[in-house]
Amino acid sequence: MRICGLNYIDWVLKMNSLMLIVQRSRAMPLLIFIFLFLFSSISPSYGYDPLDPEANITITWDLMLDNGDTYDVRVSIYNFQLFRHVERPGWKLSWTWRGDEAIWDMWGAEATQQGNCSRFRGQVLPHCCEKKPEIVDLIPGAAYNKQFANCCKGGVLTSMTQDPTMYFATFRMNVNKPSSGNNAGYFMPLNFNLGLPGYTCGDAFQVPPTRFREDGSRRRTQALETWNVTCIYSQFQASPTPKCCVSLSAFYNSTIVPCPQCSCACEGLAGAKCVKPGETPPLLELPHANEEEPQPLVACSRHMCPTQVHWHVKQSYKEYWRVKITITNLNFVKNYSMWNLVALHPNLRNVTQVFSFNYQPLNSYANINDTGMFWGIQYYNDMLLQSGPSGNVQTEMLLHKDSGIFTFREGWTFPRRISFNGDECVLPPPDQYPTLPNIAHSATAMPSILFSSLFFIVLVF
Repeated sequence: MRICGLNYIDWVLKMNSLMLIVQRSRAMPLLIFIFLFLFSSISPSYGYDPLDPEANITITWDLMLDNGDTYDVRVSIYNFQLFRHVERPGWKLSWTWRGDEAIWDMWGAEATQQGNCSRFRGQVLPHCCEKKPEIVDLIPGAAYNKQFANCCKGGVLTSMTQDPTMYFATFRMNVNKPSSGNNAGYFMPLNFNLGLPGYTCGDAFQVPPTRFREDGSRRRTQALETWNVTCIYSQFQASPTPKCCVSLSAFYNSTIVPCPQCSCACEGLAGAKCVKPGETPPLLELPHANEEEPQPLVACSRHMCPTQVHWHVKQSYKEYWRVKITITNLNFVKNYSMWNLVALHPNLRNVTQVFSFNYQPLNSYANINDTGMFWGIQYYNDMLLQSGPSGNVQTEMLLHKDSGIFTFREGWTFPRRISFNGDECVLPPPDQYPTLPNIAHSATAMPSILFSSLFFIVLVF
């Protein structure tokens, strides 16, 4: 057993020594601080992303109207993430009713199952009688009388950086009150779930009522009551293995550093399916909008990743240097729509020009500008196609040299972190980065060697 990088015996010995020091000094505040730090290190928050510290998807539940036997609810889903988006088949929101509520009608979304509505008698049955309804967004082109503001995107939510107008979805529904009791607590269901891999939703908590603008913002109305549910993403929960890797190269070294071996899987192990060079992949039908995403079928490689990012230091000028970035899709069963790439590098604060991609810095921590986001240009390369001749997108980036920090030594020109579609990629270890040729070091030492040789000759003769 290891705790904070120490085995159990070493940890016990260190704790005993610490207790002895504290007892002698009677520094109880110091002891409390150390134990709080220790336990915070043992239990990390896997849903926290240092490149987007406030990232989450928030579900807002607005009670709009109480009709006596029924009530109207407006539900909004906001993607408050800088670079992680929701692509097809999209979100699939579910919850658990506290009682025997039923959804009589919906606008802007629909329940996937109607359920057993036999307890209701009449010509019109409720839209959904499930104890745990599963709600999906309407597809584009839905019937006009079923649409609602900000609906009908097929469950797709863009990140806040890529398209601020499409990062949220809204629908409205009319709900039948439970047959027993009329407590306001019955309005708020339990166990919210987005139906997306890696996302975990917390409990609902009440917030000040949402305010809405009407009549060209001249009038403001507000909900009767409002609750929020916060959902956090964890890459560890989304996938047991990484989904991409990074390879490196530079103009000053002929060596190309490949993706680390077995970055995402190992060829030959059970469950690791791949297509060998020259083989034709089996004929597979891509999933429809309402189906789950299929398991990746990748080209056989030493890393077995669905996506590979290559960072190449291309040229060096007097005041600038140039980088080429290539993203290759090695997955035979998936196209990546609205893809994005996030890079962490200290010289990104001096980006002069980016070709072929959109670019925006991510100032996650005030004035620290060392992180940037790249994504495709609409109708040009915003779709990363399946593995094949066209299954890649690439760009070049021109950066200004900062004389205070710029260097080609020690792998400084390579990124500290790369993520694709919000999932961190596996980087090669630093000791394998392309290095400057030895001639550079010998040329630097040549004057001192020449001086020493001449001094020796003078002494001899």
